[in-house]
Amino acid sequence: MKSMNKLLAATFIILFASYAFADEIHPGKIKSETCTGCHAIPGYNNVYPTYKVPKLAGQHSDYIVSALKAYRSKDRNHKTMHANAIGLSDQDINDIAKYFELLK
Repeated sequence: MKSMNKLLAATFIILFASYAFADEIHPGKIKSETCTGCHAIPGYNNVYPTYKVPKLAGQHSDYIVSALKAYRSKDRNHKTMHANAIGLSDQDINDIAKYFELLK
């Protein structure tokens, strides 16, 4: 009986730990660190050209995928975003988009 209780306790600890840290291991979290430098700052304005930088947390992933692919192919005009998107694979873009969609 004691070994069964220990097994149940260990199982609950493992399940809780994996649930509590699930967003810590999301593949998009690390891949999006560069993005958060601008897109996670409330009310941030780009210096040149001057415009409001959109907040990406909670944005629909399809929109982010579309935008990043357009920056990567230079169909959307912004040199900083070109530089950030050019090295991203389709999987990187999907991971980043899904991660931002999960945030609030």
